[in-house]
Amino acid sequence: YYYLVLVLGVGGVLVLRAMAHTPFGYALRGTRDSALRTEAIGMNVKLIQWMAFVFAGAMAGLAGAYLSLAYTPMWTENMTAGRGWIALALVVFATWKPERVLLGAYLFGAASILHLVLQGLGWNSSTELLAMLPYVVTIIVLVLLSWNPARTRLNTPLSIGQPYRPSK
Repeated sequence: YYYLVLVLGVGGVLVLRAMAHTPFGYALRGTRDSALRTEAIGMNVKLIQWMAFVFAGAMAGLAGAYLSLAYTPMWTENMTAGRGWIALALVVFATWKPERVLLGAYLFGAASILHLVLQGLGWNSSTELLAMLPYVVTIIVLVLLSWNPARTRLNTPLSIGQPYRPSK
């Protein structure tokens, strides 16, 4: 899995580059901030939103497939074990900046496996206490980020939560 993580990290960097330096990346970021401005320059906002939605759904599907086929090679009740909450914390940590998602994913991933590493090193503590580490790290990161809510709002997309209504 180590090599797969490196390949996915490189893939993430390539997606970031595409977001920053391609016409589609400009259009996607423009739609995020102001759909009407993107429409005004002649872009199909509905198509851009739909493509972003399909991409996000495909990535969520791949994550779910990995979780149920590789991470836990069988279906079990509550197999996510709070990882969805950590994923939401990752969005907050990233403050709507794609490059910070990659950093946060590695941070929260390292916190998730830290209890296994500590157990392997012979750390003398209860397994339940060590299994709490990813959630404790997540809470600490969110508390540190909440010290400056203005900074978080500064990066929030302008059109978030607003339905797009074509001007035509």
